[in-house]
Amino acid sequence: MKIAIVGTGYVGLVTGTCFSEVGTDVYCIDVDATKIENLKKGIIPIYEPGLEDMVKKNYDAGRLHFSTDLSAILNDVDVVFSAVGTPPDEDGSADLKYVLDVARTIGKNLNKYVLVVTKSTVPVGTAQLVKKAIQDELDKRNMSDLKFDVASNPEFLKEGAALDDFMHPDRVVVGIESERAKELMDKLYKPFTINNYRMIYTDIPSAEMIKYAANAMLATRISFMNDIANLCELVGADVNKVRTGIGSDVRIGSKFLYAGCGYGGSCFPKDVKALIKTAKKYGYDMKVLEAVEEVNEKQKNVLFEKINKHFAGDIKGKTFAIWGLSFKPKTDDMREAPSLVLINHLLEAGAKVRVFDPIAMEETHKRIGDSVHYSKDIYDSALEADAIVLVTEWNEFRLPSWSVVKKVAKGNVVFDGRNIYNKQELNEAGFSYYSIGNASTDR
Repeated sequence: MKIAIVGTGYVGLVTGTCFSEVGTDVYCIDVDATKIENLKKGIIPIYEPGLEDMVKKNYDAGRLHFSTDLSAILNDVDVVFSAVGTPPDEDGSADLKYVLDVARTIGKNLNKYVLVVTKSTVPVGTAQLVKKAIQDELDKRNMSDLKFDVASNPEFLKEGAALDDFMHPDRVVVGIESERAKELMDKLYKPFTINNYRMIYTDIPSAEMIKYAANAMLATRISFMNDIANLCELVGADVNKVRTGIGSDVRIGSKFLYAGCGYGGSCFPKDVKALIKTAKKYGYDMKVLEAVEEVNEKQKNVLFEKINKHFAGDIKGKTFAIWGLSFKPKTDDMREAPSLVLINHLLEAGAKVRVFDPIAMEETHKRIGDSVHYSKDIYDSALEADAIVLVTEWNEFRLPSWSVVKKVAKGNVVFDGRNIYNKQELNEAGFSYYSIGNASTDR
């Protein structure tokens, strides 16, 4: 079976590589010629554990191909996945320019049946826009009777665990309009679902909505717990104990109940905004999601507020060690990362910033240049620091040698943006300790 994946970003490259891993003949297409040439050489544009080796393996085996020309292979494939970017427009809605460009390219070059599958996260109604764009181009070529199908197949990949998510999916959601499309998708996904059938077939609008609703629900849980954490600090409660108590309720569960300094990444912020915008288009206000977004934006300021309070507003000239830069561990993704908000506040206040992240240093440099000092490890970042600030909970940050930190740092205060440290241990090591959602730790 031959398929094409248009777009070699995070979703497209992972999707194409995983399909090739089970024997599918995959053509990954991208308009960026430099990226395509780099991929042929084994140079991967993103960080994802295991991806580089899997790309090289399947490219060398001849199952994974890279090209800039969709038209050259379009009529040799059975399925075309559109996995191009859908960045937020100025008003927060998803920009469908690249999605529709792919559709028009298909319509201009198609000569046989093909199933066109939207893999990108797109608003409800996008599949019909794709269908119309293809049909309009076919009409211009006097090929109105040429049959094709569209489908929606949203991705549910967690950065840092994407390969395992794809190879062993919780579920595969597919929105379809024909039995022929269903048969193709069944065949394509059979290697991933052979031991436990996880295919969920719906109408196309429902499939498009499922992706947004899932991300919006997860974002809501995070903002809810951050809101609870802030209240816990005011009333003297401990958010970690609250989390344990409510998470034990089977109706609630324990996932995504961790308080922190806000969510970021490529999905939650963008998708929450897009869903709010879609609702407004239909004259409806998503009051809950508007609050989710507002809470998250405020939460990204919480570490700076604690820092500013501790130092009584006297931050100018002080040095801060930032541990963790990416929006979450196991990725170099800096999109909407809380660390960027904190760093910007500190620099504006006249502070000096020393940073360390196991993976995201290069990506951070692309975004903020030489405005901070890039350290070789956590202890180098702590050199002469007035305070340590944990922003991203990488595993290697969980058990630092506090005695070493104490020797190299100037100050004796730790701000824990992810609640991974123990107050008693820090206090015994001679540090003041601040966390999220527990006023008793703020000393």
